[in-house]
Amino acid sequence: MVEYKLVISDKATSIARTVTDPNAAGFLGKRIGETVGGEVIGASGYTFRITGGTDKSGFPLRPNVPGARQVRLYVGEGFGFHAPRDGMRKRRRFRGDTVSEDTVQINLVVDQKGPKALAELFAAA
Repeated sequence: MVEYKLVISDKATSIARTVTDPNAAGFLGKRIGETVGGEVIGASGYTFRITGGTDKSGFPLRPNVPGARQVRLYVGEGFGFHAPRDGMRKRRRFRGDTVSEDTVQINLVVDQKGPKALAELFAAA
């Protein structure tokens, strides 16, 4: 059984929502940057873009690593590592850019708004 915690951002507000099978199957195989229809989570008329996520061990999904594999990268300043000194680099573990069964959290941004506000749609749920 696949279960994802979705964090949906719309400008200044964020909404957390948990999705289980069969709706969660709509996210399997999607990559960072792809769009997902709002019908998958009960927000018809909306379109969401995947911006990131986290795997079951807490490692972030990285957009420049293909697949769903786990890798160790030597990174400098930027995504996943903020150096305390200039020029410092360190090896960090990341997960690939594809949503899989090992993914726990998926970050979404609203691409296209629907007829109702997100707060109204998910208030009763």
